[in-house]
Amino acid sequence: MSRLIKAGEASKILGVTIQTLRRWEKTGQLLPDKKTEGGTRYYNIDRLLGAATAKESTLTYAYARVSSQDQKADLQRQKEVLSAYCTVHGWNYEVIADLGSGMNYKKKGLKNLLDAILSKKIKRLVVTHKDRLLRFGAELVFTLCELHHVEVVIINQGEDVSFEEDLAKDVLEIITVFAARLYGARSHKNKKLLDAAKVLLQDD
Repeated sequence: MSRLIKAGEASKILGVTIQTLRRWEKTGQLLPDKKTEGGTRYYNIDRLLGAATAKESTLTYAYARVSSQDQKADLQRQKEVLSAYCTVHGWNYEVIADLGSGMNYKKKGLKNLLDAILSKKIKRLVVTHKDRLLRFGAELVFTLCELHHVEVVIINQGEDVSFEEDLAKDVLEIITVFAARLYGARSHKNKKLLDAAKVLLQDD
């Protein structure tokens, strides 16, 4: 007889969050095999293992990103747009969110996404705008997707509404790194250069 496991263990087997399991239950995508009066959900482990195998070949990754803490509201908006878009199309999906510069190639979510592409674990990548993926280098990721037969969906082909603000922060990050290397992180020249750059970017 197959063993029943709780939602926490089931989410680990499938590689999704408990919130995703609850969403799948509401949409009828994956119903628990048993549910107590107190609301505890149990899943058949054999059925889950089969679902996990199928999931790897059909999963869609929806990727959201903002550059800084003060853009968290925009990050939430992106996640909601991505979720709604994937739900309307009936896709089995997971949302990956990163908080970090578009110049940073070492973000946790981005690394997980690249690993999934190279491991052929996903079928589709969805982003709201191309620049949400990376400021420079997005085309390389799209090429990897093409080589591994991963469909790329860009919801909005036009310019991102936060493009200028996001780009200004990325440019300032580049200036900060080079100024620190050139003058030293705490030097007067370094501070002067950064102050001038901030004024210039604000004026633009």
